[in-house]
Amino acid sequence: MSVLTVQKEQTDKTLRAKEGKYLTFALGNEQYGLEILKVREIVGYIDIINLPKMPDYVKGIINLRGKIIPIVDLRTKFNMETAEVTEKTCIIIVEICQSERRFSTGIIVDHVQEVLNISGENIEDAPQVGSSVQTDFILGMGKVGESVKILLDIDKVLGSSELLNVGQL
Repeated sequence: MSVLTVQKEQTDKTLRAKEGKYLTFALGNEQYGLEILKVREIVGYIDIINLPKMPDYVKGIINLRGKIIPIVDLRTKFNMETAEVTEKTCIIIVEICQSERRFSTGIIVDHVQEVLNISGENIEDAPQVGSSVQTDFILGMGKVGESVKILLDIDKVLGSSELLNVGQL
């Protein structure tokens, strides 16, 4: 078997591993996707209880049916300009895995779009922009018609010791 054949098989296997259903949402003009199996529920924007000494992107916590959920503003996490809360602003509750522990976290997004089934051949690796630019939190770039969805590895996006500490409350 040639080296090119082995490389193609590895690439095909990687692409098949990324294919599946994604919940898509928007932050400004950018469109993102999360693996649907990581999504627990979507709730409208509700009041958030601020916590002292947290990073800017950790907005605080909510009490959702008796469960304390830390809330992250993805716009702030991604160094985007802040936006006013609208009737479309919502919180996506995701289950993340950090240090071999699972817990729920909420992420604030501008609005949810739809659930898409994206096949492996329509997912490309994240572009390599240089060694100083971190892109390991991007699963890939999903091509859907004329648009491109940035597919996020939510465990890596939200991977931080500060968030882990809040999640253990």
